[in-house]
Amino acid sequence: MSIFLEITQLENGDIVLREAEEEAPEDGMELTASDSVELAQADKEPLVRISFSNQVKDMLGGDLVGVAEAMIDAATDYLDGDAIEVEAEAPPPVIH
Repeated sequence: MSIFLEITQLENGDIVLREAEEEAPEDGMELTASDSVELAQADKEPLVRISFSNQVKDMLGGDLVGVAEAMIDAATDYLDGDAIEVEAEAPPPVIH
């Protein structure tokens, strides 16, 4: 059984990564983050929650979800690569 994830914007403006509420499409294609962006309230605790300050929300405007999606993509790319093996040898990454 596959688990499908979605990036969703909640009513309070937070962006969350959570298990998709719907199953994958019949044609076998997986749901993508951009296909699943919607305004909804999660029933379960999300896997990731990104909360931006009002100042940043105003600054990003319509790009808010895109920036959150890029942040989640960067985290999954980091975990998907050799970064986990290098982590013990390298200093912790700088967060800007």
